[in-house]
Amino acid sequence: MAQKKKVDPVPVGMPTLVPYLTVPNAAQAIEFYKKSFGAEERGRMLAPDKKSVWHATLQIGNSLLFLADESVSMGGRSAKTLGGTPVALQLNVVDADATFTRATAAGAKVTMPLADMFWGDRYGHLTDPFGLTWAISTHIKDLTPEEMAEAAEAAADEWTASKKG
Repeated sequence: MAQKKKVDPVPVGMPTLVPYLTVPNAAQAIEFYKKSFGAEERGRMLAPDKKSVWHATLQIGNSLLFLADESVSMGGRSAKTLGGTPVALQLNVVDADATFTRATAAGAKVTMPLADMFWGDRYGHLTDPFGLTWAISTHIKDLTPEEMAEAAEAAADEWTASKKG
């Protein structure tokens, strides 16, 4: 009897956690993510209609992203269909300003403008044309735990004061 080859439970080169996005038009989303975030398409499987994307794999930096076309009849609903999502995708980049510029030129909407944040990042939010929120971040300053606690307290005080006035 032939011995079966052992299969890796997590395929080589595959991270243990990969976001899987359901979008209204996966082909357009793939092009948007290429233009905005420098995504590279690693694979695409079309549905039998040869139009819908059943599964695609993109690589952005050292991370993977899976996506597929919305299929309400199969239980796959997009953020647009659901009216939003509580999930944001954190994208750490070399230049947040350049990424914001590329993404907005490609059709993303700014939902939280870029700013230098108390935790040491230049950070802001975009909503892509498919209803997904992207938190774009560039680390600009290292802080000790003590500096971080002090900065967080000052930011909380500033936020509380802004709500009163």
